[in-house]
Amino acid sequence: MPAPDAFTHVFPCLDEAQLANLGADLAFVARTGDLLTLSGELGAGKTTLARSIIHTLMDGAQEEIPSPTFTLVQTYTTPRMGVAHFDLYRLGAPEELDELGLDLALTEGIALVEWPERAESFLPHDRLQVRIDDPDESIDAGGEDTADDVVNATRRITLTGFGAWASRLQRFIAMRALVYGNGDESDAANPRQIRYLQGDASARRYGRIYAGTQCKAILMDAPRQPDGPIIRNGLPYSRIAHLAEDVRPFVAVADALRAVGTTVPRIRAQDLANGFLIIDDLGDRVFGAEVLAGTADQATLWRAATDVLLALHAAPPPRTLPVAGDGAHELPKYDGTAMAIETELITDWFWPAVKGAPIDDAARAQFVALWRDVIAELEKLPPAWVLRDYHSPNLLWLPEREGVARVGLIDFQDAMCGPAAYDLVSLLQDARVDVPAELETELLDYYCNASAGREGFDRERFAFSYAALGAQRNTKIVGIFARLAKRDHKPGYLRHIPRLWRYLERDLAHPALEPLRHWYDAHFPAELRGAIPG
Repeated sequence: MPAPDAFTHVFPCLDEAQLANLGADLAFVARTGDLLTLSGELGAGKTTLARSIIHTLMDGAQEEIPSPTFTLVQTYTTPRMGVAHFDLYRLGAPEELDELGLDLALTEGIALVEWPERAESFLPHDRLQVRIDDPDESIDAGGEDTADDVVNATRRITLTGFGAWASRLQRFIAMRALVYGNGDESDAANPRQIRYLQGDASARRYGRIYAGTQCKAILMDAPRQPDGPIIRNGLPYSRIAHLAEDVRPFVAVADALRAVGTTVPRIRAQDLANGFLIIDDLGDRVFGAEVLAGTADQATLWRAATDVLLALHAAPPPRTLPVAGDGAHELPKYDGTAMAIETELITDWFWPAVKGAPIDDAARAQFVALWRDVIAELEKLPPAWVLRDYHSPNLLWLPEREGVARVGLIDFQDAMCGPAAYDLVSLLQDARVDVPAELETELLDYYCNASAGREGFDRERFAFSYAALGAQRNTKIVGIFARLAKRDHKPGYLRHIPRLWRYLERDLAHPALEPLRHWYDAHFPAELRGAIPG
């Protein structure tokens, strides 16, 4: 059944504080290109709602937000995106909207438009329409109105999502229902607010749920991801690389990791259909930030994280994991097809970015063949947990706890079973934080010595797999960072590429990878390895 082109939800009675909180929640879900139109009579609360959205996007900074009645448009720069606040009350003619720069505003951030009726035919169809009225006493939220209801029900808010906003509004209402326990956040005795947490490169977003000044939990907003274009064997990239498409894998893997004794967020509430979880807040002491701030010793942190991997690798992971409330999740195998498609990110994105043209067929064929031989050996290794993104942005330091519980784990929904060395090299060759070569060698030896008695562990084979998977992972990430810069307009990741090439040079020095090293040397000479893709 196709998604509806319009969806409406009514909040029958919101006071001023609840209206402001609605604005804060809209700011949480806002993304570049969003148009929000605000309608209502003079003094209805349109500017109050707009100010709440803008202040929230400013991380709570109480900058003065004047009404743009006379200027017609006021623009703001926030940490997440630009905001253009329009007031069309004094618009001379609808055609003047083009001169005010609405289209440009939507390419750089979001637009809030008061009095949209003055230029209705010139507005994009995809938008969220907000109508603010006096409360309609004929609307009964349950039971008869009382004197207190009439006093407190100062505004009636009607939200209508058009186009893409129709389904987004339905998710928005579901989100508020999970966070507040109802759709209208009417529990004045237990006011809450969602505050956006700056994320990384994923499509998920996170927010802290506050009651007053106290953080109660984390909201994970992870909508089901649509399949991308078919690229090979009738499958999109996400299926080939075994990327999680919804929140079910996170729920399943979290329970399995907790059973091993590791620290993962406890799931307090869930809406699997809409992709929302409320989880424990493990704090802000992320490994990378701790090292950069000098508040924790890197060797101590990285050794503790190595101990977690030793605990995880003591036994193979179960292949079938129960999903609380919704069947089971099959833990994917990190197979050769997934490994291979990831390596090709460097030829698909980094190559044309630094060379100005796509890779030629001969060079690609040689690259694929060389990796095919290496990956065939990796597929022979015994299975272990592969959390996949086991690195500084996803590890939190919890020194008040003991043993492996001192390391908090997040962002593990893409977990698979595969070669044990993958997560270790992800940790010891961190893409975002320098790991000194001597610390890498020390902890690699520490891991191998501690694993010597584990059934099936062979130090020589492990050394090969460590180098090969390091080369595979760093190759992949060079391509991902080039893609983030080119396709997603996130150039900040490019500063990490020289570090990745240094790691690659260490990995390709392994004798078994000599043919691959020759290919990289021939096609990515030194002057290209430090290049910043244009």
